[in-house]
Amino acid sequence: MRRPTVLLFDIDGTLISAGGAGRRAVERAFVAECGRADHLDDVQFNGFTDPLIVATGLELLGLAPDPARIDAILAAYLAVLPEELARATGFHVKPGVEALLAAVGGRGDVAVGLGTGNVRGGATLKLERAGLHAHFAFGGYGCDHADRAELLRIGARRGARTCWARRSPSAASSSSATRFRATSPPRAPSARCASASAPGASRPRPCARRGPISRSTISPTPRCRRRSGCRAAGRD
Repeated sequence: MRRPTVLLFDIDGTLISAGGAGRRAVERAFVAECGRADHLDDVQFNGFTDPLIVATGLELLGLAPDPARIDAILAAYLAVLPEELARATGFHVKPGVEALLAAVGGRGDVAVGLGTGNVRGGATLKLERAGLHAHFAFGGYGCDHADRAELLRIGARRGARTCWARRSPSAASSSSATRFRATSPPRAPSARCASASAPGASRPRPCARRGPISRSTISPTPRCRRRSGCRAAGRD
């Protein structure tokens, strides 16, 4: 029996180009919650998770990146993102994406998901705008963890369960993942995993003026997970 495979796709720069809609929505959220957004001009968004972008912006304002502030800004971001996506003239699906998803989506031994720094609510809005949301039944998101490597592991675990749910429980066997090691709880199903992302996505640069913020201090709370669309803590 062929070993199942989990494919995780990043969104921005890989599946779509959002035409700057995400950045504009973040800037509007900071204006609404903090009164300004000019401090974000030097912040590199590529490769960041959404919570880490927000935390970086807060620190540049001299504010502690506590969960309540991050939660409020992410909620404001999701509220204005649909408007920004609708008016983004540069929004487009990357060439070849639709054909690729159609090809792998019909394979019973492949589970197609997301591995993205977007919070789940933002990912849904972007993919619905692109007409791609139906291709993805699971994923690892920025609201699961602020660290990209860890959210990919979460997505891989969810994908492994999706793969093995299609099979008899007795078919499960131990195997290793490709590209990275996806840790799983004892006796959890496993599968091969590969992720696709835009160049440089694994090397985020928080800001030219400040160093990276510790991801351990900004892991999303259960309330933040609910408001941004992710599952409650402990359900993975």
